[in-house]
Amino acid sequence: MDSKRILVTGGCGFIGSNFIHHMRASFPHRIVNLDKLTYAGNLENLKGIDDQPGYSFVRGDIAETSDLESIFDKGVDLVINFAAESHVDRSIIDPDAFVKTNIYGTYRLLEQARKSGIEKFLQVSTDEVYGSLGTTGKFREDTAMAPNSPYSASKASADMLVMAYHKTFGLPVCITRCSNNYGPYQFPEKLIPLLITNAMEGRDLPIYGDGMNVRDWIHVKDHCAAIAIVAEKGKAGEIYNIGAENERTNMEIVELILEIMGKPRELIKYVKDRPGHDRRYAIDNTKIRDQLGFEITVPFKTGMEETIRWYVENRPWWERIKTGEYLQYYHRWYGQR
Repeated sequence: MDSKRILVTGGCGFIGSNFIHHMRASFPHRIVNLDKLTYAGNLENLKGIDDQPGYSFVRGDIAETSDLESIFDKGVDLVINFAAESHVDRSIIDPDAFVKTNIYGTYRLLEQARKSGIEKFLQVSTDEVYGSLGTTGKFREDTAMAPNSPYSASKASADMLVMAYHKTFGLPVCITRCSNNYGPYQFPEKLIPLLITNAMEGRDLPIYGDGMNVRDWIHVKDHCAAIAIVAEKGKAGEIYNIGAENERTNMEIVELILEIMGKPRELIKYVKDRPGHDRRYAIDNTKIRDQLGFEITVPFKTGMEETIRWYVENRPWWERIKTGEYLQYYHRWYGQR
């Protein structure tokens, strides 16, 4: 890929920061990272990148036109939109923030991209827009959207706006819809880092319902590599599903973590299921494999071992997070379950 000026929104979050690390290690692009620095945005995720030539950070909001104009006026070739409120549980507590950022914020970003005549707009979405699967079948790009939470509904709405801007205004867009990610820098309210860090602290490991909800887990490194491929080769107006064909129940996840960490099963605590909890997700990634040459490189157990090691070796990173607002949310959500 020729050198470009890339706007990465939400680049201080889990996937966004991993993507910036991936791109800076592989390509000579100039990257502008726009992030609002909400509870899940963390400048520490980009240590080692933050003082490099060709990288700059702007604290701002994709829903604020003035924040966007100050960046686009200097020239942007490619937009990759990671910026989103992304935690389903929080969307049940406070849907308002999800509507504002995920829908209105995406609209403002699309408007600025349209006016600026960019080369490509890549919307990073989620397989959750498809809803829930039964015991068979997989999500394809032509699967009808049927979101079941405020979070997934807000992302589905954003996806529809993105495609409307392609159809109506000719904006060159791509959408990626990925399965569940794991890896370093993931905010510790998500399943895998929550289980790892609670196990390290000797706390209960909360598992919703019967623990048999199924997700397709992909290492964030593979997800970032897929996004880079779509940014370079993806065809305008196309959707690309990204998955690892690695379906696991939540119980399989917690048992693997306990096995690797040498912790007792007695730490597992079943809690009341959350409202609208989708039973199963599974991704058919044939399109991105066949058309763009994407392949998975991180075996699941290896990735999990590396992820656990990262949280063990970076305890100060997550201990600083699991205080204050995080604890208030945790006790509010799990305390009565």
